[in-house]
Amino acid sequence: MVDNLIGNLFNQQNNFVKDTKEHIQKVYLSDDRPWVVGYSGGKDSTVVVQLVFEALSELPIEKLHKKVYVISSDTLVETPLIITSINTTLRRIQEEALQRDLPIETHKVKPQYEQSFWSNIIGKGYPSPNQQFRWCTDRLKIDPANVFVMDKVSKFGEVVMVLGVRENESQSRDNLLKSYTLEGKSLMRHSSLSNAYVFAPIRKFSVDDVWDYLLSSPSPWGGNNHELNKLYQDSSSGECPLVVDKDIKESAGSCGNSRFGCWVCTVVNEDKALNGFIISGSDWLKPLLKFRNWLAEIRDDRTMRMKHRKKGEVYFNPVKIEVREDDNEYIVIPKKSSRPKQHIPLSEFTILEKEQLKSYIEQHNIDLSSSIDPNILIRLDDQGTVGRLGLGPFNMEARKEILRRLLIVQRDLQHPEDENFELISEEELRIIRRFWLDDGVDWEDSLPQIFEEVMGYSLDWEKDDRPLFDNEQITDLEGLCQKYNVDFKSLKKLISLEKNYSGYKVRRGLMQEIEKVLKQDYLHL
Repeated sequence: MVDNLIGNLFNQQNNFVKDTKEHIQKVYLSDDRPWVVGYSGGKDSTVVVQLVFEALSELPIEKLHKKVYVISSDTLVETPLIITSINTTLRRIQEEALQRDLPIETHKVKPQYEQSFWSNIIGKGYPSPNQQFRWCTDRLKIDPANVFVMDKVSKFGEVVMVLGVRENESQSRDNLLKSYTLEGKSLMRHSSLSNAYVFAPIRKFSVDDVWDYLLSSPSPWGGNNHELNKLYQDSSSGECPLVVDKDIKESAGSCGNSRFGCWVCTVVNEDKALNGFIISGSDWLKPLLKFRNWLAEIRDDRTMRMKHRKKGEVYFNPVKIEVREDDNEYIVIPKKSSRPKQHIPLSEFTILEKEQLKSYIEQHNIDLSSSIDPNILIRLDDQGTVGRLGLGPFNMEARKEILRRLLIVQRDLQHPEDENFELISEEELRIIRRFWLDDGVDWEDSLPQIFEEVMGYSLDWEKDDRPLFDNEQITDLEGLCQKYNVDFKSLKKLISLEKNYSGYKVRRGLMQEIEKVLKQDYLHL
């Protein structure tokens, strides 16, 4: 009886997989639109790629009439174990596809180096992502994939994106999939890309269906699905899918409560993936986890952030005042992520009217872009509401410290297979240096010096990126600014602007950029 039950379950699974492959074949043969299959290295995308591979292998060669592009997103901050697995799998898929004459091509899409995680954090000073400011997904995952898709759209007119999304992952995902589904059709419309459609062949699969198929069906390209299963068990993590749709990004949250992707993810409170790998024996990942935790901790450290936004805007966050058991008044800093709730005595703050702020800052020589955190509260209304200076980008001291620590981790990392494993690339370092020089925030050109101090050697830096002035000239300029009460930071930005526009016959946009510098809030308040 038990044998019969097992046999029935096995037959049901076989029929379910067989029906799914027939559905894939039917959709593939129905038109000439090429397919773009998303592969993230996780279980759902592996099922989709394997089913597509098997379905095409079972078709006559003369019917394989259009390309299937398997793309994987490399955010440049992928967990080393995951990116190694993805690279190996893409190579094996491509080799086996060539052996079988299948029209499958594998591609890895990456963000432009100007939009990479480190270029934004260290170069531009973006605070590390969190649930409220999750800037990373668009720049690192969605945009690179969409560039690839739109390139195929421009070449072929329309494309079909084949994704490993399932209906029973969450209520919000279910609602989203249903809203995009056309009655009686296998394809869904893409929410933002014109001429792109979505095909979700495993949308009816449960988690058990996914693992039953993977663990009972050998990988056609020689991969080991049992190793993938072990990878999930070791990481104690959910899957971070390849995201190509901003609406799906929102419905997916932060890839569940953990990440099966970026080693430096600060969107989640605890990186269960890295923790899981370390517990399972990958001790060499400990420095990455320590750095990631430190980066999450300093996000809301006021000494690490500017007290105005990137374009100079000054703003105030209302704060709560609470009388405690000692009858004294305290500013309440609510719990946030790993930061505990704090109470700071109100007596430590100076309370000002808005119109007093500029003179107070000048009188006390306060630089709102530095690590100094003036304990100032501003009266916001007649009801007694007070506000604290809001935070902007990471200041230069913080950016240099992040870079220094990251390079130390890279220098000392004991990767078991790659002696030269990069956490930050040379291209990113050059772009960060250019950002610092072009924005006028680092005339001393400190990045090459930091790199040489940590790594013990120097790179061949571009001569065109050399600083405009030497240290003595910078000191003289700073003295003149103090003498004539000119904001030194703004002067540096104006000179850097002039340098960037030099050599152009038509310097369109220069006056608008100068106007932006001169209209920064902190200059006027």
